[in-house]
Amino acid sequence: MSKKIVRVFSFLFLVSFVFQSTVFSQITSGKRYNRLVIRNAMIVDGSGKPASGPYDIVIENDLITQLAALDPVAVKEGTAKRVAAGEAEIDAAGKYVLPGLINLHGHTQDERGGTPQPVEYCLKMWLACGITTVRDVGASPKTLAWREQSAKNEIAAPRIFAYGVFFGAKNPDEARAKVRELKQAGYDGIKLFGVDRNIMGAMMDEARKNGMRVAHHTGVEETNAWDDIKFGTTSIEHWYGIPDAAIESGRQNFPSSYNYNNEVDRFRYAGRLWREADQERLMKVLDGMIAANVAWNPTLDIYEASRDLQRAQTNPAFAEYLHPVLEEFFRPNPANHGSYFIGWTSVDETFWKENYRIWMKALLEFERRGGLIGAGEDAGFIYQMYGFGLIRELELHQEAGFHPLKVVQHATSNNARILGQEDTLGRVRVGYKADLIVVNGNPLENFKVLYPTRIEEIRDGKVYKTGGIEWTIKDGIPFHAPTLAKEIREMVAKARQQKK
Repeated sequence: MSKKIVRVFSFLFLVSFVFQSTVFSQITSGKRYNRLVIRNAMIVDGSGKPASGPYDIVIENDLITQLAALDPVAVKEGTAKRVAAGEAEIDAAGKYVLPGLINLHGHTQDERGGTPQPVEYCLKMWLACGITTVRDVGASPKTLAWREQSAKNEIAAPRIFAYGVFFGAKNPDEARAKVRELKQAGYDGIKLFGVDRNIMGAMMDEARKNGMRVAHHTGVEETNAWDDIKFGTTSIEHWYGIPDAAIESGRQNFPSSYNYNNEVDRFRYAGRLWREADQERLMKVLDGMIAANVAWNPTLDIYEASRDLQRAQTNPAFAEYLHPVLEEFFRPNPANHGSYFIGWTSVDETFWKENYRIWMKALLEFERRGGLIGAGEDAGFIYQMYGFGLIRELELHQEAGFHPLKVVQHATSNNARILGQEDTLGRVRVGYKADLIVVNGNPLENFKVLYPTRIEEIRDGKVYKTGGIEWTIKDGIPFHAPTLAKEIREMVAKARQQKK
């Protein structure tokens, strides 16, 4: 980009603050417009190619219908040829527009540990963090209702793909019946935990016949990544099963006292798994996944507390955004899944730090060889808040060595492919669903600009708050992210007050 264009964009960035309140006054948050125009936007389109702009983006009802490239000099001089006015308009001068983020591993939760928690807290957190689509892996009948309400714009929520949990089958016939039952109930796909091989084979065959994609949370079970390769799993969630399949002895070297159902044991020794994988065997596993079109959704964020517990427990965003019900669920407690930090040591963290180094290296190699990587958060567990977890996931993908453009691709067009929605979601492209985020700042320079907490910058010796998502547009419906964030803070403050 030339120095002249950079100066123009700096000018447009400053001008945008003047127009921002005026533009917002034209738009009702949560309302769909027949014609919505976003002007002067720098676009990161989700395909992995570099940012470009400025553009005027035309949204008609729920679709992107026009991307009009502009001459930045003509924009400054007021002589640029512009698209016709919209029913409502957003001035994105100095801002970046990306596809709405897709959360490939979400949980729509209205309780934690049996204590009610407003589902609006979860849903609004996602929208405030720029998430326009969620694959709920572990969906309940309640989720099906929320999915329909979101589709009808009756609630402020991302689009939901509901994956029902497969469990309880004792033989192949029961496995097939369970798949048909989930299909009949209206689920979009299936969430599979670790199962025996004959059950998995029957379940996967029936899922394929019924057009249902499968997200597999592999565990320390009879099955591992080789079974995902054989049976054609859509995506492996987290990473269990991948290094397991590359251990020469066929099983991790557990101590005799190990108990998988004791989560302190489970997560302590999970942190020692990657170092036991044979690298030559691991490359064969990765190549097998690629050949079988098995995607990998690593959820790097959800285990991060294991490598740095103090960092996880002292997240500054907790002060205003952590609901007290979720806060209580996070506290070490054997009764709550993921609340396993009892007697956690510096030795455990050291093993987990090494675990991350090897894991991240494997992810980078997987994509280099042609593998498909997605991005999800698994929040609501282990000190990760909804929405914040996915943004942290982007930061960790960058730490793993991926270019920011590839990281955005993971969370947008790659996730859309894993969902089977690559022709409608995950891109800023004419004909695609109008799922977009308008960001105050450049996420390619700093993913922290996506957080509702915003960031601080020094200009002329003074500290300014900047960044944050300005608009989350789902299905053509603009939601004002700062307003959502304010509502969340008020919800949290009120719940804390009531708890006293």
